[in-house]
Amino acid sequence: MKFADKLGLYLESPVFDQFLPLLWVSLGAVICFIIMEWAVLKWKRRYRDLLAEHKNFENLVAIENRFREEKIDLLKQAGDDMCLQFKNLAHEIFDEKTQILTRQNSEKIDYLLKPYQEQLSAFRDRIETIFLEESRDHSSLKQELLNLRQLNDRINDEAVRLSRAISGDNRQQGSWGEIILERLLEQSGLRNGHEFETQTALRDDTNRLYRPDVIIHLPDDKDIVIDSKVSLSGWSKFVNADNESDREQALEEHIKSIRSHLKTLSQKDYSSLKGLRTLDFVLMFLPIEGAYTTALQAEEKLLPEMYARKVIVVTPTTLLATLRMVEYFWQHERQSRNAVEIAERAGSLYNKLRGFLADMEKLGLQLDNCKDSYDMAINKLSQGRGNLISQAARFPDLGVKVKEELPNLTAGKTK
Repeated sequence: MKFADKLGLYLESPVFDQFLPLLWVSLGAVICFIIMEWAVLKWKRRYRDLLAEHKNFENLVAIENRFREEKIDLLKQAGDDMCLQFKNLAHEIFDEKTQILTRQNSEKIDYLLKPYQEQLSAFRDRIETIFLEESRDHSSLKQELLNLRQLNDRINDEAVRLSRAISGDNRQQGSWGEIILERLLEQSGLRNGHEFETQTALRDDTNRLYRPDVIIHLPDDKDIVIDSKVSLSGWSKFVNADNESDREQALEEHIKSIRSHLKTLSQKDYSSLKGLRTLDFVLMFLPIEGAYTTALQAEEKLLPEMYARKVIVVTPTTLLATLRMVEYFWQHERQSRNAVEIAERAGSLYNKLRGFLADMEKLGLQLDNCKDSYDMAINKLSQGRGNLISQAARFPDLGVKVKEELPNLTAGKTK
């Protein structure tokens, strides 16, 4: 019997009808079991998917947190760098401006002060030189006066000896007087060709020739004429006389010779000579002190006669003192000229110093302008809506960790 036939017979039998509900229950249980297994597998798969999604979500959250921290760090670093750059930029601008102004003003100050230093050094050297010269002159004046008496005694002794040697020779007497006069001029400190001149040929309005022995130049364009051609023959006879009668006769001859020379000098109008601005008197030089004093003692009217004829008799002692006085006048004149020059240079120095102070005042104004530029740069960083410093200052509020707060850069406050 075939299987189909057996199956048909089994289905039609009452036994099958008894087991049919059980079969349906079993089938339903199997189906439910299959459905439950399928659902369990589905929920397991869904759970695994959810776990994977959760894990991916945590990874995404961690990555996002890391990115956010990196972004905050970058923003913080960018803010610090930007603040530092602006700060450095402001300081660089200020330092550059300050260095330029300092260099320019230093060069200008050196340029302005260099002439002052040179002039002050010249003034100091000039004043020191004048002071040393004057000190030497004053210290040597006493010694010169002490030597003057010794020189006068020596000259008198030489005059006596020479008068005996040249007795009766007027030419030799005149030459000897000129030699004594020349020695006195050398000892006076006056310079030949500057403060005095010798044997100068001059002419008057009538073209008459004059040849003064010595012309002494004075400050203020004045001159003094010295004549040394007086005859000493009578004085030589007086010194060499053996008795009183010869001495009286020789003394009268000596006084007569002096009067004659006084008259001759008074008749010479030196003031009319071209190129000569002489005073209203002439110096007549007697190389022997005794010849002059003896004549004055013997003839009292001789001195008033000298003044009347505007002739002053000088001896080695009085002439050297006179020449020393003239030399002192010239020293005073040179010092006065130096004082005038110093005063002029001091005025120039004052004017330049005034200009220098004005330049320094301009420099102060330029420094103030530079400070104003610095304040403007700081204001651009720290003031205004949304300024850079205020934005960077909010980083700590956003969770940015900072070591120190931003410095308080305010305009008008510089280090």
